[in-house]
Order: sequence, then structure tokens, then C-alpha cells
Amino acid sequence: MASRRKITGQPGDTPVEAPRKQDTLYVSSLAKGLKLLKVFNRTNTHLSLTEMVKLSGMDKSAVQRLANTLMVEGFLHRDPDTKRFRPTHAWLGLAYAYYWSDSLVALAMPKLIELAQRLGETVNMAELSDTSIVYVARLPCQRTNYEATLIGRHLPALSASPGQAILSTWAEADWRAAVETWPLRQMTARTTMDRAELARQMARTAERGFSITQDQMILNEIGISAPIRGADGLAHGAVQCSVSAFHWTPERVERELVPYLLDTANSIAPAGRG
Repeated sequence: MASRRKITGQPGDTPVEAPRKQDTLYVSSLAKGLKLLKVFNRTNTHLSLTEMVKLSGMDKSAVQRLANTLMVEGFLHRDPDTKRFRPTHAWLGLAYAYYWSDSLVALAMPKLIELAQRLGETVNMAELSDTSIVYVARLPCQRTNYEATLIGRHLPALSASPGQAILSTWAEADWRAAVETWPLRQMTARTTMDRAELARQMARTAERGFSITQDQMILNEIGISAPIRGADGLAHGAVQCSVSAFHWTPERVERELVPYLLDTANSIAPAGRG
């Protein structure tokens, strides 16, 4: 099986390569503006100038100029009363452009809708982003909470079922290197932090062709994922389904849900498609 380049980073971070002195095309002022945008996240939704300085690590003068420029260009809004900044609809425009560029999402969406209607459970599609997985399509069921409806969420690849499903299609030496070196994050009290155990889970996933996890991201939640393979055998993404452990067992999931996920993943990436 073909090998895949190994990458490093922090779960939840958007990977950014460090500037190189020999890279004459690198625009440091643009990089600083992007760095400032990245301080906004689920926790930091409305920020003062002082908070932006602290989170970005840049000096106040630079942050002030950058924030003002981003506001003028329509990427930040400043509340006239609180003086706090927040993202604008311009960010959604960037996401809109992204989705037109990701042909796999367009190919997968009809299949994902069909699967969600058949199962009556939450169905997602995830892709690898540095050492994380990112949800690029989400079809919630009636029991899904708000957070689980939002695209763009990053989770540590080693712990999430889509990450394990994708990694399991790599050459064994590559996924074992990922297990040994990629960062872990304690998402719940039962998140597996033992790398030897993760290696055993990965080996089992590679053998079976799908991943089942429990209590890793959310307590009492079972995650099931099937890899979307390209013609080279490597996964380009994963179809994922989340169900409640109060209503499902791993054995029942494997018996009743896994065949549908495998069928959907295979239909998204049929043999011969690059």
C-alpha cells in the first residue's frame, strides 16, 4: 500500500507553516492578519482589543492596526457600545467558496442524505486536517445538540472514529508513527490516552475496514466510521455516524449500521476513481 506523508500539529489548530527566511514570497503582514483572525473560536467569540493582544501574542499597536483593517474590509465587526470585535458574515463567504472547491463533499452529499434518512441517526463526513479530523458535512437527527450540527469542528484524529478509519488505510508503518507521535487530548473521562491501546485499536480497524469508538468525544456516544478510499487505497475522508450508547451497543451497531456505512463509503469512492 502506498505511504502517506506524516504531519504534526495540535488538535483543533489550523495548520500553518512557519515563515522561512529564504521564502521570498512569504508576506508576514498577511500572516499576522490571519493569525489575528484565528484567535476567534468557540470560546472566544467576542473579544476586546486587550484580549486579542493577549491571545495573538502580538503587540497592541499591530493588533489595533490589523483589527481596524479587518473591520474596514468587512471581516470583523466592532460593537459600538462594548467595543468588542466578532467575526462577520464574510467568514461564511469563505466557507461557501471552500465547499465549491471540495469535489468530494459534492459527490458525497446525496449519499449522506440517503444514509441519514435510512438510519434516522446523525450522519457526518470528515476529512483529515493536519493531526485532526474536521467535519465537512453534518446531517443531524432530532436528538442532535447544536454543536454537533456545525461544520468545521476539529477533533483529535487518533481518538475520533473518522480519524482512525482514515489512518487505517495508510501503510502500517505510517499509522504506527502517527500513533506514537501525534498529540492526544482528553475529551472525556474515558478518552483513551494509552498509545499502546490506540495502536491495538488501529490494527483492529485496519483489519476490519471500519472504526467503532465509545465515550471518546462525548460520554455515552458511539462513533462509527467507514473510510472513503480513492483508487490508490488511501482514504480521502470518512463517513461517520453517531448514536447513543443508551439505545445501542457496539455489537448491534456492527450488525445493523456498519454495513450501511461501508456501502455508502464505497459508493462515494467507487473502484477506479482517483
